Amino acid sequence: MTAKPKKTGFQPGRGYSKADWDAVSDTPPLSAAEIAGARPFGDIFPDLAESARRMRGPQKAPVKTRVTLRIDSATLNAYKATGKGWQTRIDAALRAALPITKP
Repeated sequence: MTAKPKKTGFQPGRGYSKADWDAVSDTPPLSAAEIAGARPFGDIFPDLAESARRMRGPQKAPVKTRVTLRIDSATLNAYKATGKGWQTRIDAALRAALPITKP
């Protein structure tokens, strides 16, 4: 199962037409000079930009490690077809395949 695209803005064949969006737009087009003179939001409002940033930050106790792993396409597609949580199910299958060791 793949993620559904977010329904934002104009999407051909879905919901509103481009003419509909143009009809309700109250933003005039920008000139080349206005675009050239544009400055980043963070330069104009540094305090607001800093507070608006949403970053997760470091984990207090990392329990997983990011890796790159090459998996057969059919296997990967089969796990993805099971829906959300397919990565967790792959992790569980790998864990179940580990040899049992005595401490």
